[in-house]
Amino acid sequence: MGKSGKKARESHRQGRGRRASHFDGGDDDLPSSAYDAPPPHHKDSSDEDDDNNETTAEGEREEDAEAGEQDQWRAGTMPSKFHLYQLSVQSPKGDISYLQKFFLMYVGGRVPLHLQEDFCGTALLSAEWIRTDARRTAIGLDLDLESLEWCLENNLSKVGADGYSRMLLFHGNVLQPKEARLVKQKFSDLMQGLDVNRDNGSSGSNSCEQSGLSNSKCLANSTMSEAALPGRDIICAFNYSCCCLHSRKDLVLYFRHAFSALSKRGGIFVMDVYGGTSSERKLRLQRKFPSFTYFWEQEKFDIISRQTRISLHFQAGKKQMLRHAFTYHWRLWSIPEIKDCLEEAGFKSIHVWIREMPNTQSSGNAKEYNANRDVKYEESQRFNQGDAWNAYVVGVANI
Repeated sequence: MGKSGKKARESHRQGRGRRASHFDGGDDDLPSSAYDAPPPHHKDSSDEDDDNNETTAEGEREEDAEAGEQDQWRAGTMPSKFHLYQLSVQSPKGDISYLQKFFLMYVGGRVPLHLQEDFCGTALLSAEWIRTDARRTAIGLDLDLESLEWCLENNLSKVGADGYSRMLLFHGNVLQPKEARLVKQKFSDLMQGLDVNRDNGSSGSNSCEQSGLSNSKCLANSTMSEAALPGRDIICAFNYSCCCLHSRKDLVLYFRHAFSALSKRGGIFVMDVYGGTSSERKLRLQRKFPSFTYFWEQEKFDIISRQTRISLHFQAGKKQMLRHAFTYHWRLWSIPEIKDCLEEAGFKSIHVWIREMPNTQSSGNAKEYNANRDVKYEESQRFNQGDAWNAYVVGVANI
């Protein structure tokens, strides 16, 4: 999730956004994105219909998690910053809905099963990906070991034992992914049963391939290059994480690594980016949730380097304030720059899906900012500049 100071500049991280998965449901969910926090949860008939699609076990897990959160508030302590981040920023169901849509539109011919989540943080998206289909596998890559370990204890543990056999977390830099190391697991039988050779674009190597990743001792010392992973159907870098890369050279290098990891049968790389005139000035937005308030603060913007500093804060009541829970130093890339870098990295087909966001200067937005959930992402060739927008950029490979 990022740290303040030097670690934030080195780490891969996430952005401003909306509420976590179990408050939403269905294919019309909006993804994690700028300014896009849904309203506080109130039970109605549509919610009940969504709940009926979930298993009883999952509902019990969510109730336990929320009860634990409420206990922490009553005890006068702030919940984990990672937990608060997930509640206020992320919407994995919405992200997955769009990822599936993009894959079927631009690749097609099969169901996407293998996901890689770069800059994954607590890998909430990866955990949701494998939870909703027993055939799926996921790989998470991040530079922040603390957030990866938090994922193992708090996200992956809720998927069940089967989840450990289908999801791998690697600690390392997206610019040197082959050197990333598998995060140490706490159970002897983790990762058993994942046949990494059942996919398509996997390259054979003198690695754990022959053991099918069933040898946990081998895995404990594995780098990503040694693990003989399947070619990925989808690779994503969400929550504006590519803005952590400040130079064009690094951005192209990262895109090349993503391109080479995609399945030889065809795959997609998807990233998000935000912009608009509001992205180039000081800005402070907030969103209230039942137990806390979330703040997005854009502290400055340098028009020469196009670098900005973003901080996320959380407040519980009037006395408990967690300032600078996450601080990011970003280089705000334009869509034409991203497209040029993707083409240079080898992507021949590139698509832009964009969504206009509410005007941040409208009356009251500084106090309580809500996105219009009726406005959907649409594929666009042209889009007039406005106060705020959010976009997906999709690169298609090997088609």
